[in-house]
Amino acid sequence: MKKVLLLSDTHSFIDEQILKFVKQADEVWHAGDIGNLEVTDTLKKYKPLRAVYGNIDDKDARAEFPLDAKFMVEGVSVWITHIGGYPNKYNQRVREALKKDPPKLFICGHSHILKVQFDKKLNLLHLNPGAAGKHGFHQVRTMLRFELEKGDIKNLEIVELAKR
Repeated sequence: MKKVLLLSDTHSFIDEQILKFVKQADEVWHAGDIGNLEVTDTLKKYKPLRAVYGNIDDKDARAEFPLDAKFMVEGVSVWITHIGGYPNKYNQRVREALKKDPPKLFICGHSHILKVQFDKKLNLLHLNPGAAGKHGFHQVRTMLRFELEKGDIKNLEIVELAKR
């Protein structure tokens, strides 16, 4: 079993509130718009990190992290990208690839809107953790945490942090 903390859109911000949840996870996944790489360097000090770069990320983040991360964990296929859309409104860049070979878990950030939605057509779970940082229009900083075990996604929880 793996306990995963999923965050996105930190925009160069990390604090003890985020790190408290990092310490409880087995892995941390970041869905882009990292901002300063001090964020990911800090996360990596505590737990293994999987991340993608987002549209605000500079050449250093783009050199370290991919646009798309596709992998398997505990029998669950995962695709993380920053700008991916959501069921029935997937981004044009990913739409055909999703239809051809949908993962069990499709994760993106970008919108700063927390969203958990099951796509019945593609039989996948779409997750957007909202924004953990302070930059943007969102009122409450959010993340998601869940467990992966033997092909299942379990105990999905919304983590609400302080208001920005």
